[in-house]
Amino acid sequence: MKRLGFLFLIIVSSLSVQADEYDDYVALYKDIAIREMYDYGIPASITLAQGILESGLGKSDLAVYANNHFGIKCHNDWKGATMRHDDDARHECFRKYDNPEDSYIDHSQILKNRARYSFLFELDRTDYKGWAKGLKQAGYATDPRYPRLLINLIEEHNLHQYDGMTPKVYPVKQKPVKDSTLNIKHVYAQKGETYYTLAKRYHIPFGLIYVYNDVDNRDRQPYVGEIVFLQSKGDRSELFSTHTVERGESMHDISQRYGIKLLKLYDLNGMDYNSVPKIGQVLKLN
Repeated sequence: MKRLGFLFLIIVSSLSVQADEYDDYVALYKDIAIREMYDYGIPASITLAQGILESGLGKSDLAVYANNHFGIKCHNDWKGATMRHDDDARHECFRKYDNPEDSYIDHSQILKNRARYSFLFELDRTDYKGWAKGLKQAGYATDPRYPRLLINLIEEHNLHQYDGMTPKVYPVKQKPVKDSTLNIKHVYAQKGETYYTLAKRYHIPFGLIYVYNDVDNRDRQPYVGEIVFLQSKGDRSELFSTHTVERGESMHDISQRYGIKLLKLYDLNGMDYNSVPKIGQVLKLN
């Protein structure tokens, strides 16, 4: 995470920050924080307070240019886009996201999956004071003021009210379909939709939607009009026997087009998993 020298600037400048700027930030991200609370057990108040503090109300360079609201550095397990930014050292590597929501999701996954934070999840989700102190204890931040800064934000802006709320229910924009080409439930992504929001909307366990679509959850989001499967693809096509590779097509594109698991498509054609199909190549589909 980022060093907290920047936090001092936030504290100093906060005197001139209008209350509605906090309200605007919370309005934008409270629904995400509440969903993350239900998925991972992290109090929404803590997530919002950290987002406000670490991103300077979404105005820091990392938040503006990298959608990174928590100052999350690259580390060895990051395979996505990056941004260089001066922190403890010059030109350090930070994670860059397609949108702020991905930053919130990654923040939750880091806290949930790293052993040093595991004791925090034994706390009640309304115990924001325990969480604030525990984050400092676990080494999330080195600044001794960190717990008090979070608690002050939560209490001054009534963020703890969100710890008792339930996630927003997403309306079904389109009914999942099966058609003559694909006998597997699917939808077509609309503007602003992510794998995460689609999983929520169609009640798919978080994480499975990435498996269904052969996508690394840190890699990309669906583009408008892209097919998104809501159940597992098959091992082969039931209706088509071959496909001739066209310019610009990837193995993933073809696996989505015919509803075939990506690795199974490679296996059907005796190809290495990282190989790229050639234009004009005839691929077996069953």
